Amino acid sequence: MSSTAESSTLTVVERVQSFVSEHKKALIVGAAVAVAAGGVVYYAASSSSRKPRPKEKKKSKSKKKKTTKDVDGPLLEEIERSQEQLDDEAFAVLLTTLPTLTEEERKEKANELKGKGNKAYTDRKFQEAVKLYTRAIQISPTPDPVFFSNRAASYMYYEKPDYEKAVDDCTAALNIDKMHVRSLTRRGTAFEKMGKYREALKDLVAVRFISQKEDPSLEQSVERVLGKVMNEMVPELLKTRQERLPPSSFVEAYFGAFRPSKRPPTPETPSTGDNTLNLALDALEARDYPHSLTLVNEAIEQGISSKEGEAIALNLRGSFKFLCGNSEGASEDLKLAIAAFPAHAQSWVKIASVYMEQGMAQSARDAFEEAIKQNANDPDIYYHRGQVRFIMQQYSAAAEDYTKSVELDPSFVFSHIQLAVAQYKDGRNSNAMATFRRTLKSFPQRSEPHNYYGELLLDQKRFEDAIEKFDRAIEIEKEKTPPINVLPMVNKGLAIFQWRSDVKAAEQCIREALEADPECEAAIATLAQLQLQQGKFEEAAKLFHKQVEIARTRPDLEMALQFALTSDAHRDFLEDYPKMAEKFAASQMFDGMSA
Repeated sequence: MSSTAESSTLTVVERVQSFVSEHKKALIVGAAVAVAAGGVVYYAASSSSRKPRPKEKKKSKSKKKKTTKDVDGPLLEEIERSQEQLDDEAFAVLLTTLPTLTEEERKEKANELKGKGNKAYTDRKFQEAVKLYTRAIQISPTPDPVFFSNRAASYMYYEKPDYEKAVDDCTAALNIDKMHVRSLTRRGTAFEKMGKYREALKDLVAVRFISQKEDPSLEQSVERVLGKVMNEMVPELLKTRQERLPPSSFVEAYFGAFRPSKRPPTPETPSTGDNTLNLALDALEARDYPHSLTLVNEAIEQGISSKEGEAIALNLRGSFKFLCGNSEGASEDLKLAIAAFPAHAQSWVKIASVYMEQGMAQSARDAFEEAIKQNANDPDIYYHRGQVRFIMQQYSAAAEDYTKSVELDPSFVFSHIQLAVAQYKDGRNSNAMATFRRTLKSFPQRSEPHNYYGELLLDQKRFEDAIEKFDRAIEIEKEKTPPINVLPMVNKGLAIFQWRSDVKAAEQCIREALEADPECEAAIATLAQLQLQQGKFEEAAKLFHKQVEIARTRPDLEMALQFALTSDAHRDFLEDYPKMAEKFAASQMFDGMSA
């Protein structure tokens, strides 16, 4: 942009100089006899002696301009001239004198024009301001980013704003000075007005990096623009993505939170659908989840002979839809399952979970009440109602539900674990630790008590004790056949980082988790955050984009996308400003950013 402006200026100067050389005498004479007075210019011409004028008749008063006819000379007329015309003429003369001015004199005159432009801008005379800044650009001996930036601001306040010209001017200013914050800010604003939100986000993030100041208005701008990017991208991503099951570890954890239901009785002459349903349940027990999903779809299409069997099949298909993030489809299937066989309490419990994900808390509570009416002694009801109360931070009520679940079935490990966690959250630390110790004794070959006990110890900053528990959980998991639960490895990595700030050792743990479960969302997100801590924005962005791909629900997708977009903006900044990479710590750069 700056080179274009300079070449344009030279062309004007060259044309004027050529004209001057050809008409030098006329210009000098004309300039010498021009007299300005009170905003009116009189152009006088020499004349010979005048003859006396004949008497004139009285003329009525008129607003017409006075003219005097000289017998020997030309017609003389008073010509009213506007200040704008005077300025135009004065600038034209100034252009002719540029070659004779020193660099300092040209700079002084350019700044004078900028000052007039600032005054016009303050007076909201934006077109006049643009003209004055343009003239400052033309005569300035060296390109000045302020002139371009100020002209950009004027374009943005036109009656019909010209944001494209504003972007061009800001870009010209940044070509002169990459660190010119005002130009970045104004270009970001112009991009936002044009609907180019990704470009706007990039500029606003760059402003934050360069300025290094707490600026609430800037943070609000980043939040606003990030929200607009999300509003564009999320619906499109949801529209184009295909339903897919989450990682096996996630699916296993979901089904592991329910006690196995009794299979419906098989009729003497089972239908094809009855047989296919049994195969689907066999695949579920074998943890072959994709095969189980295919088979249950086939069973429902083929037709199942009993209402109870139909309810079990619809319950299973609804569960798979819920896992795929299709809460609407899950709700439809679970309602059909309830209609077919209302006594199956698990369908009520599962639809309560769907309602919670949809933000329908009262519907969830009603579903639990209906489940209790159907089977008041089903321990799953109280465990999952406890989960809902826990999410709503009703820790005391959650603990009561977990206790009831334990009383009805002491063999379910998760009820014990969640009871301990709820007690801890409720401020009853000694009770929580005692519950965990009992659970460790009761379930010595389960990794989950060690893992979650380790999380509580980590929260208390008892790092060595926490890592010991995570190590034991990892040992137990490695003795199992794949897929294994890799959360203890992720937690160990976090503990090492928090304890010793040993990023390499922490990364090693997370990468080991990803080798065992490449699509573990917790491992991907944690490794991405570690990359951010080291300022490795390229790697972080790739990981966050992978998290976007595997996100199960819209909230998960939005969270991952926020981090991905912000990491992209950070990466782009450091590519454009490589020297800045060594100047700031990655953690400082990321603190306070949206995501």
